[in-house]
Amino acid sequence: MNNMLTIAMPKGRIFEEAVELLRKAGYQLPPEFEDSRKLIIDVPEEGIRFILAKPMDVATYVEHGVADVGIAGKDVLLEEERDVYELLDLKISYCYLAVAGLPNTKMNEVAPRVATKYPNIAEAYFREQGEQVEIIKLNGSIELAPIIGLSDRIVDIVSTGRTLKENGLVEYKRIANVTSRLIVNPASYRLKDAMIDQLVNRLNDVLRGGIK
Repeated sequence: MNNMLTIAMPKGRIFEEAVELLRKAGYQLPPEFEDSRKLIIDVPEEGIRFILAKPMDVATYVEHGVADVGIAGKDVLLEEERDVYELLDLKISYCYLAVAGLPNTKMNEVAPRVATKYPNIAEAYFREQGEQVEIIKLNGSIELAPIIGLSDRIVDIVSTGRTLKENGLVEYKRIANVTSRLIVNPASYRLKDAMIDQLVNRLNDVLRGGIK
């Protein structure tokens, strides 16, 4: 197992785009790879083991060394601030973090509240704006918060803006652009540098248009 490179991969949209990227980089992944319900998938012919995890958990697995490298959204890296190295912007799964709320509404001047699943990012942003707000941590359906009066604003990921529009919300401010990044455990980078460098170089070739 020590001679294999363990990669933590997020489930969902990022997984699909990352698999396509790896295939373009010449990695021979089994045809049924995307349809598997397994959480650990070995590809011995490539010397790779994949761990499939929730997007917010990938950086945790890499930080603690159970995965050598991982693919994580920049939003997760900004929020979690894990002890990992960011090696490469994979330029997939583009979206952005934004402040949104009901149209034509002002923040409560007495006790403004912001709902989000990114409390650290939201707190840092409003602090930089010189605004003191109460952060309300939610895990899903963030758009509900201003509609039911739980918060004045939300901070959330926006891809097309359709979800905001369908729920009668508008975007007030864009905070940061988000793409998926290749991250590595610092100790793994020393112990498996050749394998990791090969992965980075092959992915870089694809990103630069060298491999079709």
